[in-house]
Amino acid sequence: MSDAAVVLDDLRDEGAELDGLVGGLLQREWALDTPAAGWSVAHQIAHLAWTDAASLLAVTDADAFAGEVEKALASPESFVDEGAEAGALLPVGELLSWWRDGREQLQQALRDAPVGVRFPWYGPPMSVASMATGRLMETWAHGQDIADAVGVTRKPTARLRHVARIGVRARDFAFGVRGLDAPGEEFRVELTGPGGELWVYGPESAPQRVSGAAIDFCLLVTQRAHRDDLALRAVGADADRWLDIAQAFAGPAGAGRPAKGA
Repeated sequence: MSDAAVVLDDLRDEGAELDGLVGGLLQREWALDTPAAGWSVAHQIAHLAWTDAASLLAVTDADAFAGEVEKALASPESFVDEGAEAGALLPVGELLSWWRDGREQLQQALRDAPVGVRFPWYGPPMSVASMATGRLMETWAHGQDIADAVGVTRKPTARLRHVARIGVRARDFAFGVRGLDAPGEEFRVELTGPGGELWVYGPESAPQRVSGAAIDFCLLVTQRAHRDDLALRAVGADADRWLDIAQAFAGPAGAGRPAKGA
């Protein structure tokens, strides 16, 4: 099975798991506040549906997607919130159908895409695997906000390896988006997966290192938890700085979440 097919299967399963959570919510629970300021459960699903729609457009109509990029450039600080707000106003049944249909259409479009093709995006062009990985990361991260809002503890899965990988690969971006010079050397990152397996990135001999549980690293790089609330260890000044600013998503530097004890 190709790398892209593996990620697409995991994206499908991640969406299905979140669907199982929100599909059983009461009407009033869709209005619950999530840890993202100003966003309810409905906003979170609306954002996922909106971004799936943008992804589908990028895959199927590059010219039309270019127009969406222009809109984003015209209002970089608000266009994401505006998309979520519009979707959150839909009736719950209609919002769910939009999200479900969009997930299925995007899955099929990515599976049908020619080998080696790259799609336009708000940042660098995306391959099938990178597009699917980005969607999985967002589905998991926004699903975490929803789980926190409704008081559900999710069991970590091996699908987190995709989130961890994109977090590691986004290291230099996290520095650059804050106007900082990226470290000149690779770090060694050693993460313990949900089944006790070790996920490793970077040269074994690297002097600067990050280690800890994969779930903690994924919560950090998606900015769903503050570093102080996670059991991650850094060796080296640059590695330590990275844990303060890490982000796995494109766009401006995220504000992150306050520490629980703050």
